[in-house]
Amino acid sequence: MCGRFTLHTASDIIAQAFDVTLEHETAPRYNIAPSQPILGIRLDEMGRRVATFFRWGLVPFWAKDASIGNKLINARAETVDEKPSFRASFRHHRCLVVADGYYEWHTGPDGKQPYYITPADPARPLMAFGGLFSTWHSPDGSELDTAALLTCAPNNALSFIHDRMPVIIEPDNWQTWLDPRTDRKALKPLLGPVADDRLTPVAVSKMVNTPRNDDARCIEPVADGTHG
Repeated sequence: MCGRFTLHTASDIIAQAFDVTLEHETAPRYNIAPSQPILGIRLDEMGRRVATFFRWGLVPFWAKDASIGNKLINARAETVDEKPSFRASFRHHRCLVVADGYYEWHTGPDGKQPYYITPADPARPLMAFGGLFSTWHSPDGSELDTAALLTCAPNNALSFIHDRMPVIIEPDNWQTWLDPRTDRKALKPLLGPVADDRLTPVAVSKMVNTPRNDDARCIEPVADGTHG
């Protein structure tokens, strides 16, 4: 699964990379957790890319209560088009979730060691997670935009940490992913792990385990002998 990630890249770099307008400067985040706002890119009715903040945890349009979103932060790529909670969004409401790193935990003899996983190429600091979104209408008439992240089996380089990783959509495939007219058969090939050399894992402090810790200390490397 993917349960924490970061977005501390400057807003102008994000806007340029995704060809969108950000109405407000985004505050640097080092420990984004479920139920918190996440920055997504989707297409509007005119087919233009727009930036939207979603609450992390998808609430299907048919849900009676928004609390279901607490259980729907991730969608498995292998079954996303079959599960009632996700299949409508997979067909019609796909987004890109913007990140510059994510955390995953390796379970060893001394407990769980967090790793911070980032793009290996410093010239490409951003990642676009494959996301699904939904707009839920509450009984009081208000609307809630929510999203979930897709996950897949890890690549060889990251399999020592965990048996899942987020689906990362590469720039050449962004428009295909976002376009609601794209046939489902064309989407499935996009849902596998990225190349082994695409990402770099680094062991970091266990302070990231607590969501209220949200500063640059979360991504500082620590000594760890798990890998290599």
